[in-house]
Amino acid sequence: MTLSKNYTDPSLAEDIGELIEKLPEHPYGTLIERALSVLLRIAGEEIDRLDWKILTTALEDLEKGFQTFYPYRHTRKVTIFGSSRLSPQSSEYRLAVEFARYITQFGFMVLTGAGGGIMQAGNEGAGREHSFGLNIQLPFEQSSNSFISGDPKLINFKYFFTRKLFFLRESDAVALFAGGFGTQDEAFETLTLCQTGKYGPCPLVLIDEPGGDYWKTWNEHNHQNLLKRGLISDEDFSLYTVTDSLAHACNVIRNFYCVYHSSRYVGDLFVMRLNSELSDEQVDQLNEDYSDILVKGTISKSAALPREKGDETENLPRLVFHFNQRNLGRLYQMINQINQFSPCLPIEPHPEWK
Repeated sequence: MTLSKNYTDPSLAEDIGELIEKLPEHPYGTLIERALSVLLRIAGEEIDRLDWKILTTALEDLEKGFQTFYPYRHTRKVTIFGSSRLSPQSSEYRLAVEFARYITQFGFMVLTGAGGGIMQAGNEGAGREHSFGLNIQLPFEQSSNSFISGDPKLINFKYFFTRKLFFLRESDAVALFAGGFGTQDEAFETLTLCQTGKYGPCPLVLIDEPGGDYWKTWNEHNHQNLLKRGLISDEDFSLYTVTDSLAHACNVIRNFYCVYHSSRYVGDLFVMRLNSELSDEQVDQLNEDYSDILVKGTISKSAALPREKGDETENLPRLVFHFNQRNLGRLYQMINQINQFSPCLPIEPHPEWK
């Protein structure tokens, strides 16, 4: 890697040269070199001071997020979205408190936006020990609530886009309560990322009050104005759950990880890690029921692939197949079926590990 021909600061070139010499010894040296190459290319181009401020501040946001979450990278977490304007006396607020309290009893930690309303309720219910707060710097409405203020797991972000990245990057589930434009944005963005495979697979639960209809009418809108026009598919409704039962909401999240553990791509193979191995008969059933999502071949059992050696999930059994990367709703249906092959273990007082 060399400095851009348009940038000739000799001291900078010398410092970077010394760093590059050390990169082969670093486990992620290749990626660091790529990042430096991007910065150096930009340094040699004509861009404004504002562009550099955006770039630098975004990197600082990312740095804070990476450092805060790293010690908790093996604990499953749930993001809670909802209105900042609901008072602690409202029934929706108390519902969110109870949800956060119950889900932490299942071993999950909770992420909120650190503000008032539903965000405060999430931190209150989870308690400081099990809470993160992802605050956004705004001229109004947003100071950190008393249940997360001053905690080392509170992060103050400059930009919405970096904040949103961590909400989903760190979450193994998303729970949404009633809210305004921001909550609707979070609901549809999360759903879009689920639908396109950019987030998850992870459970998305939209929680109404008992007998309430906030998300029920939202769901009816999706049926009447999106599905009927052919703008979405019927299988897309498998990407999320609308419920007015707190117990059902918590069980949807917990049950998603009964047998299913996680997934990734290795080359063009979709690798699904499992907490327990399936029988041959169960795999045959999956092949019969989900052949429509395969590009070629079949769903088969596998140990960790050669490229996964050293992975922290190396010892977990796997399913591997050539997924068409299009029918995500059907993939969620398949995961739900897999989770029904074995009951969840009893709740124990330990973190939900991933």
